[in-house]
Amino acid sequence: MRPPATPRERSVPEPAPGPEATDGSHRAAPPPDAPEATDGTGATSDPAPRAAQEPPTPAASPEPPTTLSRKQAAKAAATSPDPTTGRSPQPPTATATQPPPATASDPVTATASDPVTAASQESAATASEEASVRPGRAATARAHHPTAREPSTAPAPTTTPEPSGSAPEPPVTDLSDLAPAAWPARAAAAWPALPLLVALALWVYATRHTDVSALDDFGLVSALHPTFWAGLAVLTAGFWFTVRDRRRPGAWSLAYVLVLLVMERATQALLYPTPLYAWAWKHDAVIDHLLTSGGLQGADRLGDMAVYDQWPGFFAAQAALVRLLGVDNAAMYMAWWPLVSSVLLLLPLLLIYRTFTEDRRLIWTAVWLFCVGNWVGQDYFSPQSVAFALHLGVLAVVLRRYGRSGGPHGRQGQAVWTVLLSVLVTAIVVSHQLTPGMLVVTLVALALTRRYRDWVPAVTTVVIFLAWCLTAALPFLSAAMPDMIRSIGDIGANVETGYGTTPTGTGAVATSWAARLLSGSVLLLALAGVLRQRVLRHRALPLLLVAAAPLPMFAASSYGSEMIFRVLMFMLPGAAFFAAAALLPKVRTLAADAAARDTAPPSPATRARPRRVTLPALPRPRYGVWVPLLVLLAGTLAFVPSYSGKDRVNYFPPHEVALVQQLFDQAPDDSLVVAANRNYPLAYEQYWRVDHYWFLDDDRRHVDEIVRDPATVLARDMAAVEPPARAYFLLTRGQTANSEMNGQLDRAQLDRIRESVASSPAFELVAENDGGVLYVLTPAS
Repeated sequence: MRPPATPRERSVPEPAPGPEATDGSHRAAPPPDAPEATDGTGATSDPAPRAAQEPPTPAASPEPPTTLSRKQAAKAAATSPDPTTGRSPQPPTATATQPPPATASDPVTATASDPVTAASQESAATASEEASVRPGRAATARAHHPTAREPSTAPAPTTTPEPSGSAPEPPVTDLSDLAPAAWPARAAAAWPALPLLVALALWVYATRHTDVSALDDFGLVSALHPTFWAGLAVLTAGFWFTVRDRRRPGAWSLAYVLVLLVMERATQALLYPTPLYAWAWKHDAVIDHLLTSGGLQGADRLGDMAVYDQWPGFFAAQAALVRLLGVDNAAMYMAWWPLVSSVLLLLPLLLIYRTFTEDRRLIWTAVWLFCVGNWVGQDYFSPQSVAFALHLGVLAVVLRRYGRSGGPHGRQGQAVWTVLLSVLVTAIVVSHQLTPGMLVVTLVALALTRRYRDWVPAVTTVVIFLAWCLTAALPFLSAAMPDMIRSIGDIGANVETGYGTTPTGTGAVATSWAARLLSGSVLLLALAGVLRQRVLRHRALPLLLVAAAPLPMFAASSYGSEMIFRVLMFMLPGAAFFAAAALLPKVRTLAADAAARDTAPPSPATRARPRRVTLPALPRPRYGVWVPLLVLLAGTLAFVPSYSGKDRVNYFPPHEVALVQQLFDQAPDDSLVVAANRNYPLAYEQYWRVDHYWFLDDDRRHVDEIVRDPATVLARDMAAVEPPARAYFLLTRGQTANSEMNGQLDRAQLDRIRESVASSPAFELVAENDGGVLYVLTPAS
């Protein structure tokens, strides 16, 4: 039997039968190893006259159905032989000087002069190889597929020839030939927007249906509408499934983090008509003083408040901002400062994390954990909020620019970064007392490593810090130095809360434990990440040092019983990175990726186009998705009581603000204001002309005397004020909440003091409302 025709034989015109060749027996035989020719659909083709003379033989191997695109189908149809004549169609004549058609004996000419024939030959060879590998499936598919052509002697329907110069358009016989619909792909790409919109809708509904007029010991936690918690849960779940998908761009993760910050930090600004935190009101008073006096003043005129004039960076900048915005004071916008300061942290955080990895899952999960773990509350309107952002900015510059070797160009570029570093450090030093110390210990720890063995950042920071301490801050440091020296090494006293800072009551204790569990969980996850992700212990060692460097500050000072909270805050950037690594499968660092690229043999595709090394798909255990999600959700929900659980202390209703404002509107110069503690709005209003005395800050024995005989002892303490100055007694709702929840005096004792003053003839009632009472000492007493 004659071997099947090769694709080149079918693609050229066959000569008409003559006396020399009537049955095709004198045709040139193909090489022995030539592949079996097909007709483009997977069926073996044979000229029709030959099939009529010889009985059909069973195929050696069934052929599979071949799915062709439009272009391949058009090429196959243009080169397939006519079923009625067994001849291949004559290619259209382009010019009169077209070269003669190639024959089977001239494969080079046939391949080079007819690209359509070459494409048909490659398609036929591929289909034949697939047919030999999958005979069973091919036979079954051919029996049911309408495009599979079987050898047959039945005449084919006559087709109308296409005009010269155009190929016939093949019919669409497979769904794969259809263009894919655009909207399902777009919908799949945009599905992360659905949880975002749902979470925002639930949050908006919750803010419109939350009543903060009567807060209890749980603060905002018990007042929030249940849809707020549902919105947080939806947002967390959407973030987790979005960040785990490598195909999603980082913009979706950024959107989720921004919405998280809005729900965490902007909720209070929307719900409360007045700014939170007595310390924020105090800083507003300092800015007001700078605007009023027009310059800095010393301790001889300001007393203890002169410390703010010795670190005036933040307040001077805010005074300029108040004038630029044209508002009356900083209270017009400081309610939104927690959101602003939290957003400012994102850029340095991303720069720090991207120094060690490009794994978007690790980066954005670390940012998320940092946001939910930063419950300390130092994001309010304070110098610490800006100094912390600058602190992270310095670390980002050092980690990204001082860990690389360079020649002359590198040294020149490093000089530019040193100038920027000096500017950032100066802004920190003139704004805050504690942050420069934290920065120094961190930079020294980095300089001890082999990768960052450059002492320029640490030395620059130390020089600027000492220069400021020995000049502008010297008056304060001279007075405080003895106490600072005594506290060095006394770790127990430095971490002790002490009188007036001990949570008291069910709500205060519950929120305190929620904060402790949240911080402890982040630190435990960080430890698990260090142990689990072996590559991070070596490649991301600088971040581990950033997390551990603040710990020695416990031995330096108590910082007003707040050192433990500040240490936790400065540890958080590094701890969040390793905690995120504990929630994810195997991660890689930039150094590991570079090592993999250096050791792997380059492929032609790699040489032609450099590509980023991607992580292989690893088998995920059953708990690899849901357990980390539950951990992330628990931390996100625990942030709310940790951050907002003391809003009964930190929130001052408008009538309380109005009562205090009435006091300062009528108080003459050199007047005295006596109150239980400083937890009320405008507590430092006009501090340069009005004195303050908070008796709960006094010696405990004197406090006991006041509790035993309130009116008599208070009148004696206030009698030293000389006319025309007046002495006022102020007791507000915020003072009562702070005293109760921090273990000072309970409500019964404070009510007894109030009743004693009200019934004493030595005091006269000035004003009273739901926010508190205001009395003045009569001149006769």
